[in-house]
Amino acid sequence: MYHERPQKSGKLAHETIDKQIYSTEKKWLQGIDVYSQQYGICGKIDLFNSDTGALVERKNKIKQIYDGYRYQVYAQMFCLREMGYEVKSIFLHSLSDNKRYEIPIPTLSEEQEFAEIIQQMKTYKITDPISPNPNKCAQCIYRELCDAYKP
Repeated sequence: MYHERPQKSGKLAHETIDKQIYSTEKKWLQGIDVYSQQYGICGKIDLFNSDTGALVERKNKIKQIYDGYRYQVYAQMFCLREMGYEVKSIFLHSLSDNKRYEIPIPTLSEEQEFAEIIQQMKTYKITDPISPNPNKCAQCIYRELCDAYKP
């Protein structure tokens, strides 16, 4: 595994979730595996409050809400729904500054956009051309591992 400062910080931030010791209250689902047969995706959630229906994804520091963040929580929401849970609200939580950002439940058009992204990911071939965004690449914590990154 590749572990530099950002990965180590992330691992520490997720420790209470991974060990399911964030809270002892039964209402909190912590670090559970989720799956959607409809989309053919699986993953792990950070927190879900079964009393309020709030899904919470924790990030070390949120400077901007990226599409990838939205797609991540959409995926978690669709998985939870398919597993029988009612997701009523979605939040991104920035740990370093303790700020919480509400992500609206996706509209039908946003769900279709999500489905298209999943389909593109499923049909991607490693030989397909890519168009890296230098600004985005410069901020990526995995840039040193990527063939597309050119400092």
